[in-house]
Amino acid sequence: MFMRNAVLAVAAVLAALTSAPSRAAGPGLGVPVSEADLAPLAISVFPDGRGLPPGQATAIDGVDAYVTHCARCHGLRGQGKPGPALVGGIGSLGTKAPVKTVGSFWPHASTLFDYTRRTMPYDRPMSLTDKEVYGVTAYVLWLNAIIGKDFVLDAQSLPKVRMPNREGFVDASQGTPGR
Repeated sequence: MFMRNAVLAVAAVLAALTSAPSRAAGPGLGVPVSEADLAPLAISVFPDGRGLPPGQATAIDGVDAYVTHCARCHGLRGQGKPGPALVGGIGSLGTKAPVKTVGSFWPHASTLFDYTRRTMPYDRPMSLTDKEVYGVTAYVLWLNAIIGKDFVLDAQSLPKVRMPNREGFVDASQGTPGR
């Protein structure tokens, strides 16, 4: 008797959950998101440069933006404290105490642009202009001695920047070291 009642109860619940009016109405949470609402969030930048916006800057152009928006967490020269260090650690990845920074660990310069644009500054993500992001990216790359202070970063040059650890990652789709 108990088993029959349990089966009937489960069948009733399943019927209620799969009925047409229930499916059409949904759970009644939130509101649909429009394409216009999503557009400002569709800002992915890929290693090959797809998604990079127009604009350009050099490390010199980026000093003011870095000092204003980044230095309080990352230090004037990217040394860290209270936030993570952005500079140093080159050659340390194979040691017992690896230091993972932009210069030592990150495989693509475009990742720095993408991450900075989406998440920084920590208390106001997505508040920097594209020019400021190009400038901050250039400044951090310069601090790591990856580019010169007058090197112009833009959508064409940024994906061509060779990061020290570019070959240190495996392309999951290929099973081979990254390109």
